[in-house]
Amino acid sequence: MTTLAVRAPEAAERGRVPRLRRELRAAGALVHRDLLRLAAQRSSTALILLQPVLYLFALGGGLAALVPAASLGTDYRTYLFPGMLMMTVQTPAVMVGIRLITDRQSGYLRELLMAPVGRSTLLVGSCLGGTLVAAVQGAVLLCLAGAVGLPYDPVLLLLLLGAVLLASFALTSVTLALAVTLRGPELFHTLLSLLMMPLLFLSGAFFPLESLPGWCRALAAVNPLAYGVDLLRRCIALRAPDQASGGGLSWAGHQPPLALEAGLLLAVGALTLLWAGRRFGRPE
Repeated sequence: MTTLAVRAPEAAERGRVPRLRRELRAAGALVHRDLLRLAAQRSSTALILLQPVLYLFALGGGLAALVPAASLGTDYRTYLFPGMLMMTVQTPAVMVGIRLITDRQSGYLRELLMAPVGRSTLLVGSCLGGTLVAAVQGAVLLCLAGAVGLPYDPVLLLLLLGAVLLASFALTSVTLALAVTLRGPELFHTLLSLLMMPLLFLSGAFFPLESLPGWCRALAAVNPLAYGVDLLRRCIALRAPDQASGGGLSWAGHQPPLALEAGLLLAVGALTLLWAGRRFGRPE
């Protein structure tokens, strides 16, 4: 009897390990699928990167002559660079939600759900894949850092890449939560088209938040994009103080700590993904 009591937990532990491995393999397969799609759709990736590059050099170059560097603390193109990084990761994050809806309509999602893994695992795999794809595209844009006056400092580039990863994770999680909630692609597209550009303008990507009215600054305080842009600018200020710019987020006149901004982005992504996973786990 004692031997059976000892062996029972061991058998249960052996049963849990293969299941965990199965879940990890399923999530890894979805990440691999997204990376293969990224490698195969090079023209689409180039078009996604074209818009922020045009904004950076056409808009930034034109307005650099009109906006004095003294009012920003740096050249306008340098000021614009973190916002264009956010624009770069925004599109791949949105595509994850669109893909979930189209997979549901085409029946591909139903086939995925037949796999012997948890439904939430499939959502986590989609989120991680979308986050990685968005971060890869952001890393490509980081190659232009020298063109806007930023040094190719390895520590600075790693800090910026880390901030891009956090912002990509938060945006992808929010997009997936919307895709799980909104079943119709038309409503999803309409809502995103209404929200994404205003959120980008209220993030401080194009102009300092301190120049906005009070109610706009209040909206910026709950805007995940604003924390992503501000985190990128704070990372630049750490390694290139001469290129630092002000006018970022403030809480009651005080700038939140850098670690707190990073933690908030991580918390928004994790909590939103957890909520989306619970909702996605309900049988349809």
